[in-house]
Amino acid sequence: MTPILGCIADDFTGATDLANTLVRGGLRTVQLLGVPNPNSPIPDVDAVVVALKSRTIPATDAVAQSTATLDWLRMTGARQFFFKYCSTFDSTDEGNIGPVISSLMDTLETDFTIACPAFPETGRTIFKGHLFIGDQLLSNTHMADHPLTPMTDSNLVGVLQRQTSRRVGLVQHSQIEQGADRIREAFRTLKAEGKSIAITDAVTDDQLHLIGPVLDDLALVTGGSGIAIGLPANYRRAGLISETLGSDYVPSVAGPSLVLSGSCSAATREQVARFEKSWPSHRLDPLTLAANDDAVCRAVEWARSKVSDGPAMIYASAPPEDVKRTQDALGRAEAGALVENAMALIARALIGHGVRRLVVAGGETSGAVVNALGIKGLRIGAQIDPGVPGTMTIGTPELALTLKSGNFGTPDFFEKALRAMP
Repeated sequence: MTPILGCIADDFTGATDLANTLVRGGLRTVQLLGVPNPNSPIPDVDAVVVALKSRTIPATDAVAQSTATLDWLRMTGARQFFFKYCSTFDSTDEGNIGPVISSLMDTLETDFTIACPAFPETGRTIFKGHLFIGDQLLSNTHMADHPLTPMTDSNLVGVLQRQTSRRVGLVQHSQIEQGADRIREAFRTLKAEGKSIAITDAVTDDQLHLIGPVLDDLALVTGGSGIAIGLPANYRRAGLISETLGSDYVPSVAGPSLVLSGSCSAATREQVARFEKSWPSHRLDPLTLAANDDAVCRAVEWARSKVSDGPAMIYASAPPEDVKRTQDALGRAEAGALVENAMALIARALIGHGVRRLVVAGGETSGAVVNALGIKGLRIGAQIDPGVPGTMTIGTPELALTLKSGNFGTPDFFEKALRAMP
């Protein structure tokens, strides 16, 4: 059996977010990590999600990795393809979302696709082309201060148009509310105007379901995980899948538990603050890491002394003013890389000492940790919070692993994840 859907995600937590949506829709799904080897075996599943760490690398590198992954996914026999990026459209005026979309369209020789990062279940909605988080425009939220991809413009048509030479249009909520035929008509109108990428409004899940049937005609779908909720129904109507029971089953893993948090998002900082009230916690300071070669070793030894008695946390999460001070001292890219490398070394050392249940907060941190551990694939389990499932590694080391986007999860997410993980 060959996969029906082949997906490319621009970071590791975004990939698990999408895989979670597909599993909830009844698709048997695996997540692979990194550009697959041309000789990699084809999984016997309905959907394959390939996680890249390409969100903040140079656009040319992101394009190269994404197109190489698409080439492999086409070899699997997949019928449709999906490019997944964050529901907050994390990017800069140089990319990487626009350049990757354009390249994937060129490779697939398709002249039209959509761009819909909406995820209403987590408060990410699009109205008249503007992206909201809750009741606030994206540009009025903490994302305006993101250390790598500051989002200071909420108009997605304008943001995406600055990233690509392809013309970008808009399908508004009033058109979407009229259903599939009206949406198809709006697509035809945009194509007649010479536009090849449509930002689609979506304020509710019902609107995402209205868009869903129209996506059946597209070789490539792009957006957040929310827009994928209509895809399983398309495949079911076409007789490609049946009702799948237990698509989210993964076996349990026993062993000590550790939380690693590199995200500085507001949601993660609240989760860190709550967790450290009840469990042993150790803060990594990037300035100390830069000045002290022993800082990682001391963190490892500290954690070794704690995890046998219950979960422990190592975190570098900090408020925006501290992040700015660190970036001013070390440089933006250098500060981020320092934390990611430290978390990767800590994870590898502690897995070597027997930790088998791991929660990682932050897309960049998750990518660094997974790469350091040599993990090549994940089985996707049940949802813990919207956008975040529990997973189990494929192959060795055998771990229960939760990869959380910085912006996702309730304040008690870390405790909840440790209870829910397989």
